[in-house]
Amino acid sequence: MRAFRSSLIGLALLAAPVVQAQTPLGAPAPDAARIAAARPVVDKIFPAGTYRRMMDGTLSKMMDGMMDGVMKMPIAQLARIGGVPQDKLAGLNESSMEQISAIIDPNFRQRTKVGMDAMMASMVDLMDGFEPKVRDALTRAYARKFDGRQLSELEAFFRTPTGDLYARQSMMMFMDPEIMSEMQAFMPEMMKKMPDMAAKAEAATKSLPPPRKIADLSQEERGRLAKLLGVKASDLHDGAATHDEGTK
Repeated sequence: MRAFRSSLIGLALLAAPVVQAQTPLGAPAPDAARIAAARPVVDKIFPAGTYRRMMDGTLSKMMDGMMDGVMKMPIAQLARIGGVPQDKLAGLNESSMEQISAIIDPNFRQRTKVGMDAMMASMVDLMDGFEPKVRDALTRAYARKFDGRQLSELEAFFRTPTGDLYARQSMMMFMDPEIMSEMQAFMPEMMKKMPDMAAKAEAATKSLPPPRKIADLSQEERGRLAKLLGVKASDLHDGAATHDEGTK
């Protein structure tokens, strides 16, 4: 399951270059002329099928590298990331998940890879369907950031041999082995720092009041909450909530 979470993080990093293309809330839409001028520019830098080219094979290899890093991490470090208190980790040595799984589940690594590859195939199909919306959003972003003259200059540059090569490779550069190597190294490093990051987040929110319990809610609030959850108000009580959380 942790491997699948890593895969999703990788996908989020992959999508980062175009996420900012979403229209900001309240921002005026660019005029039709600039949209028309931006479209051929986006057609060059983000042609149809870009996500598939970025994700096919390359992302799977990146996830393999990330998983290898996680498998070699000491169990104590993984437990600390999972929120196990430091005093409970005293007896854990430097054994890794890789060493333990070799005994408990010799097929764990292969099972994880096969599962991740299947998930990646589904994600490629999903991104194919999502891509037209991204292209439209990217077109609006270019129309907002560049005026008509600048967009014409970009299009003219993309008609040159160097410009054409740059346009075709600009998005694919994020999947270059040099970039992939750094992204693979990022995941274990982030996991090492996760306990400290979680502690800082907890400290930052310490001054806020704790979440209310069911018993703290008014009758009207209980009714609204029950309606949102699709249950009866009488079914809401703190004991049930605590039990459910403990079984997750």
